[in-house]
Amino acid sequence: MASSGGPKSAASVLLLLNLVLYFVVTVMAAWVVNHGIERSHETASVLTPPARIFPIFFPVGNLATGFFVIFSLLAGVVGIATSVTGIHNVSQWNVPNLHAAAASSLLTLALTLLAMGLACKEIQLGWTNSNLRTLETITIVVSATQLVCTGAIHVGAEEAVARLRSLSGRV
Repeated sequence: MASSGGPKSAASVLLLLNLVLYFVVTVMAAWVVNHGIERSHETASVLTPPARIFPIFFPVGNLATGFFVIFSLLAGVVGIATSVTGIHNVSQWNVPNLHAAAASSLLTLALTLLAMGLACKEIQLGWTNSNLRTLETITIVVSATQLVCTGAIHVGAEEAVARLRSLSGRV
């Protein structure tokens, strides 16, 4: 069995890294939403009626941009909250706090993977500007770091449960 310092330090470093990456994702996605809201009236006015009434239309990017930006913004906000509470839970390093961190980390991973899938679809469709390409890249990177972070927290939770079982005989 590995020492408890390995997963704890790895999870702490990854949570801090994810906090920064999710903050960047949130700021960039919020900028794209703001830009889309400001420019959508002038751009959508020349479109045909079905595209004009479509609620997630962005004048930048392609048809996947609206979904990608909304889910990136959602994943970013949830990721920031998960990273902040995860840092607290991992610093406590006991079974209930590790299980809470593992559950919230898994939810954030699911949202981030959804945003990453939409980023891949947007890359496949093409025609995006450099700001959207940066947001796509950071979303893909944060999905990988969130996956590793979720794994480290789950390993730590399993070690804590195993240590508790060996001390008391049952959990």
